[in-house]
Amino acid sequence: MKHRSTPLILFTALVGLGLATPVGAFDADAAKATARQNNCFKCHAVGKSKDGPDWLKIAAKYRGKPDAVERIIFHITSGELAKFPDGHQEEHKIAKTSDPAELQNLAEWILSLE
Repeated sequence: MKHRSTPLILFTALVGLGLATPVGAFDADAAKATARQNNCFKCHAVGKSKDGPDWLKIAAKYRGKPDAVERIIFHITSGELAKFPDGHQEEHKIAKTSDPAELQNLAEWILSLE
């Protein structure tokens, strides 16, 4: 007979071993490293608009929305159009990482900014 709390027990064990990250927990240093590796700081900054909006504005726009993390991940992995200050649009650069946890960590870090 399968116990109903088995997934919770497994998740708790993985967190304890450092093999899973609970929702809302992120590694800011790792997120910044992912951003640097993907040249995100070329167009974005914390508290300063460049060619792209600053991450404080992005965080304020999506914070509290149930699909915020997924929306940010979609934007940085899909190549959807990004609008620039001069009015032109280009496909957003696609993040180069094969680890979905890195993308989630980056999105959660952005959303944490205040």
